[in-house]
Amino acid sequence: MTIAPDQALHNKSQHGFAPLAIARIKGAQRANQIAIYLIYAAILAFVVFGTIASIKAFHDNQLLYQLFYNLPYALVALTIPITIYDALVIYRYRLNQPSMIALSIGVSTIILVGELLFSNTAWLGLSCWLGVAFLFKVTFKRFFNFLEIQEDADIVEET
Repeated sequence: MTIAPDQALHNKSQHGFAPLAIARIKGAQRANQIAIYLIYAAILAFVVFGTIASIKAFHDNQLLYQLFYNLPYALVALTIPITIYDALVIYRYRLNQPSMIALSIGVSTIILVGELLFSNTAWLGLSCWLGVAFLFKVTFKRFFNFLEIQEDADIVEET
């Protein structure tokens, strides 16, 4: 139920975007930032555990090998649901062309499933998902830069 003081807040759109839409887009941007941090953690885990596992004293250590081999996959795989949510938000509010969203998600999914079915590895498919998170980061950045430019133009018009 909307009370009288909240009605002014609900009616105040920002260049055609309702405040709830802006909040949802900002939430998706924060989720995308988490996905990017997971990607950075995957790269760091690959480098650190790979380096440690390559030291002669640790060649027989199965734990280090499993961390080197599986942890980066797991961290990147955690980004997939986040990027799908981001894709839905971007599509819903038309922040990017639908064909670009479908192409990025579709190609990444097809390559991941194809790699899992036919070559028993997921590295190429998961590497595609790395690019999707960074593509969406740029999309969110462009959207908020657009809103900022529009706000600056409105301030100039008012004076």
